[in-house]
Amino acid sequence: MTGEENNRVQIRQRTRLPDFLQSVNLKYVKLGYHYLISHLLTLCLIPLMSVIVVEASRLSLDDVHQLWLQLQYNLVSFIVFSVVLVFGSTVYIMTRPRSVYLLDYSCYLPPSHLKVKYQQFMEHSKLTGDFDESSLEFQRKILERSGLGEETCVPEAMHYLPPRPSMAAAREEAEQVMFGALDKLFANTNVKPRDIGILVVNCSLFNPTPSLSAMIINKYKLRGNIRSFNLGGMGCSAGVIAIDLAKDMLQVHRNSYAVVVSTENITQNWYFGNKKSMLIPNCLFRVGGAAVLLSNRSVDRRRSKYKLVHVVRTHCGANDKAFKCVYQEQDDNGKTGVSLSKDLMAIAGGALKTNITTLGPLVLPISEQILFFVTLVAKKLFNAKIKPYIPDFKLAFDHFCIHAGGRAVIDELEKNLQLLPVHAEASRMTLHRFGNTSSSSIWYELAYTEAKGRMRKGNRVWQIAFGSGFKCNSTVWVALRNVKPSPNNPWEDCIHRYPVQLNL
Repeated sequence: MTGEENNRVQIRQRTRLPDFLQSVNLKYVKLGYHYLISHLLTLCLIPLMSVIVVEASRLSLDDVHQLWLQLQYNLVSFIVFSVVLVFGSTVYIMTRPRSVYLLDYSCYLPPSHLKVKYQQFMEHSKLTGDFDESSLEFQRKILERSGLGEETCVPEAMHYLPPRPSMAAAREEAEQVMFGALDKLFANTNVKPRDIGILVVNCSLFNPTPSLSAMIINKYKLRGNIRSFNLGGMGCSAGVIAIDLAKDMLQVHRNSYAVVVSTENITQNWYFGNKKSMLIPNCLFRVGGAAVLLSNRSVDRRRSKYKLVHVVRTHCGANDKAFKCVYQEQDDNGKTGVSLSKDLMAIAGGALKTNITTLGPLVLPISEQILFFVTLVAKKLFNAKIKPYIPDFKLAFDHFCIHAGGRAVIDELEKNLQLLPVHAEASRMTLHRFGNTSSSSIWYELAYTEAKGRMRKGNRVWQIAFGSGFKCNSTVWVALRNVKPSPNNPWEDCIHRYPVQLNL
């Protein structure tokens, strides 16, 4: 094998996830069952209450009369029974997690003048004078293999020559994206901004003072006692973290609305150097954002699209390599950018393995869990050459929203989870049409599924995202009705053209 061929093999290995389902660790399975056992009280009470209801339904009027007479002559037993019943019901009601409903969400659609074609991107990069020939050729190859189409958008400041990455321009980008998504959300749901009790905003790289959440509060004149949070530096998986935080807040505050805004800001985070590991984000990241409205009010169930079922978070930051695999730093010339490590795919595979193995016991049918667990234990105990059983996640989920971080990750997840092309379609088409919009990409993917008319009542949706830290996070939703796309769906003007054939 020549030196050039050897380099090609190494590059292919770096852009592939490890076959993580073939090396499942038993401790990750324990994590999943820990999640399950943590709800043991609910699991035990539900069948018990069901039996009581069934038996009570069989009682005739005479049986009820005789029971009443017996209780009259045994007042102590009646009081004890009543106290236990009231106490048990109170404990159950107080400890039972409140249901969290997704009323609606909105994705920002950038104006057409922000679109950037391949040729325009390369010409503009050359004219800036910041990149040498080797870096320009590297960017060209990345773009060709990226899976991005000709309609992705970069911020206004990057369309100028020379570019104008100022603080004012970054604020303008943030306002256009966040307010654009929120305006549509409030219009679609008829919820007044002053009714919002909880606000969570996540943006990894742009954290001005006052915060982005304060910008929203000022724009919409939200009430003074709102619980607001601003998450920074948490990468592309921060959207799921924001949902988890909003869910926890909704468990505490009754009859509340929560808004989650997920975005990324590119204006001041474009890299103008020649370190190749820092050039990849320039080629992949594009303008985008989403706003999500959640509620814990039971009356909102009827008009909600989805109910939140599970959130599972995995953090590998204790590992030094994982911590530094996506790292913001300065190059040798003092130019700031985000560096992607050559170990990124291997680390992503480990995080994904942990996350989906933890999630498995919560969502997989019993038959799949038994087959998976038996083969795993047999391999551990007898050291047999038994190939671990790969659970069929298609039996647990109807739709998959895989973070559109890049073509290679989507390819490898499709392969490792044995998904059909239709299951990865939303992710591929989102990457093609909008690029990597960071934490909001999973919402563009859900909007794609709705625009295609595929979401039916009872369907389960798996959103999975990963990002710096290194983190891998999952949310599971169940559709409460046949979901139609909301007005101003980001795909409404182009869904008829998708799916497109990708020449990769």
